[in-house]
Amino acid sequence: MTESVLHTPIEYLKGVGPQRGALLRKELNIHTYADLLRLFPNRYIDRTRFFKIQELVVSTAEVQIIGKIHHLKTVEQKKGKRLVATFTDGTGEMELIWFQGIKWIQEQIKLNEVYVIFGKLTYFNHQFSMTHPDMEVLSAYQSGFRPALQSIYPSTENLGKRGVSNKMVSKMMQQLFVESGARFDETLPEYLCKQQSLVSLREALIHIHFPKSAESLSQAQYRLKFEELFWIQLQLLLNNRMRKHKIKGHPFSQVGTYFLDFYNHHLPFELTDAQKRVLKEIRNDLGQAAQMNRLLQGDVGSGKTIVAFMCMLLALDNGFQSCLMAPTEILAQQHYQSLSTLAETNGLQIGLLTGSTKTAERKRLAEALLDGSLHILIGTHALLEDHVQFKQLGLAIIDEQHRFGVEQRAKLWKKNQIPPHILVMTATPIPRTLAMSLYGDLDISVIDGLPPGRKPIQTVHQSDSNRLKVWKFLRDEIAKGRQVYIVYPLIQESEALDYKDLMDGYESISRDFPLPQYSISILHGQMKPAEKEAEMKRFVEGKTQIMVATTVIEVGVNVPNASVMVIESAERFGLSQLHQLRGRVGRGAEQSYCILMTGFKMSNDSKTRIETMCRTQDGFEIADVDLKLRGPGDLMGKQQSGVLQLQIADLVKDSALLAQARQVAQALLHEDPALEQPVHQRIRETYMELSRKKSFWNLIS
Repeated sequence: MTESVLHTPIEYLKGVGPQRGALLRKELNIHTYADLLRLFPNRYIDRTRFFKIQELVVSTAEVQIIGKIHHLKTVEQKKGKRLVATFTDGTGEMELIWFQGIKWIQEQIKLNEVYVIFGKLTYFNHQFSMTHPDMEVLSAYQSGFRPALQSIYPSTENLGKRGVSNKMVSKMMQQLFVESGARFDETLPEYLCKQQSLVSLREALIHIHFPKSAESLSQAQYRLKFEELFWIQLQLLLNNRMRKHKIKGHPFSQVGTYFLDFYNHHLPFELTDAQKRVLKEIRNDLGQAAQMNRLLQGDVGSGKTIVAFMCMLLALDNGFQSCLMAPTEILAQQHYQSLSTLAETNGLQIGLLTGSTKTAERKRLAEALLDGSLHILIGTHALLEDHVQFKQLGLAIIDEQHRFGVEQRAKLWKKNQIPPHILVMTATPIPRTLAMSLYGDLDISVIDGLPPGRKPIQTVHQSDSNRLKVWKFLRDEIAKGRQVYIVYPLIQESEALDYKDLMDGYESISRDFPLPQYSISILHGQMKPAEKEAEMKRFVEGKTQIMVATTVIEVGVNVPNASVMVIESAERFGLSQLHQLRGRVGRGAEQSYCILMTGFKMSNDSKTRIETMCRTQDGFEIADVDLKLRGPGDLMGKQQSGVLQLQIADLVKDSALLAQARQVAQALLHEDPALEQPVHQRIRETYMELSRKKSFWNLIS
């Protein structure tokens, strides 16, 4: 089928029209024939089986029965009426019920005509019933086109109310195939289809909508999933190659005094093998005349900061300034303190710019940036403001980048004529499948393993009934001179309620740990920045033994003397949050503990999260479990949830296929980087088409 026909607006399809077309656009984002063609079914129902009323059981979900209606009546109810039909198949009776379109349905139904009914069963007062069933006269059913497996399409409540049923969508799909003659242009070369055992695109599209068997459906799904993942990976890999060839970068060719002096004389600890490997990968990138775009993944406490600092020293050795952007003030201040300590040995000038930086200090920083006397600037979104201009920015490091939007990150590029090298850091381990798709156009470095001397954190699960035992343990730890975090959940939808939880908790802890023997800090999102800073400072300096807080301490707080993390209502936290919170302890040489407090009633998902936390400290394993529990959209949060809107593939279930698709794309580009060979003409043409417009494969923001 030619591309031009696929571009036809959906209202021109017979049976759709302007009103339904507008509805399909609004509800399912279907604008053209191509969009409808790519509306893949959610699931399939076996329509070859017919049930008898006498063999129905309560657990049976959707059934198909042949029988007659021998009685019809309308029943008055509080609001409006309902239509009730008595349906029999000779083995028993059941009710068919309609709440909408009653007048029209009443006129259509013929008593004692043989119908095929299909729908969801309900069981009430010892009787089965079916609400708003699909109905067809038996003779019409037998003569019509009907696949063995019936496709069930995505829908919305509004579509149902406006009469756009699954049956109607199926009819639209049949009409699309009739109007097109099922002629669809192949997008992959023949050799690739054979190599990967893929059916043709035409065959896949026919059988995804109208499967003749479970086997034909499986082959169709495999082909379409592979293709979707292949085009995403090809696009990402080509973007990466193109950037390296087209976007110039400053080559950091010198490894000079700043770097070597720090490495040889001032390193606070021996670098791990993983840190050395990652540093080598980054140095190699920085030495090129192309812009670096690298993702640095490392678990909580794996030592990303020291690697970032050494990259900044390389920039300085080559005459360039660096900046580090963090998502919160607390985290920016934490980085500032850490890097200032490291920089003291080299006489470097480091500045901090956040929303609460005073005007006079902003002015001083702006002047020092422009004359080059300020070497490193650390800050929040404030770094993106137009008046923040560098003399020569060579390296931009972005921490926890999934918290920043695409446009925000792009603003950093515009600080120079030649864009700075970009190093993106995250302490949130990202599952491999997600990294390949969200960050597939970046080069990825992973720091796996913790610095030497770090003891694994002992994680235990305790129910509320064991609180006295837990409190005794806290007293024992405090008696040894240690400090303790007690964290309460903060779910934004109920900030007032959660604030109450925190304050109630604070009051009861104050009673159990009274002055003057114990001193308690409190930290939550409703406090002013100066108050937060003061409370945090008291805890860091050891003036308070217990920090009662919400998740504001999830990132950015480094207190080596804190050895216990108690997480209240742990069942209300996500796995990633639990893992981040646990990472606040275990930063010193002492044995540290994480205590997960929960109620008795927990969902299966909550039990899985708690069990995973107690079983492992491997952030990547935890991230994999999290991906399985929550799916990619939730895992990446609001900023990135729309980035990967896959239409048929699933990053969790199809992870092996994703890796395979990336491998195939890599091999193809290795052999033919510009897609110039005649055998790759189809791929080149399809890729050019997808690049020209936002199409169904162009899914990466």
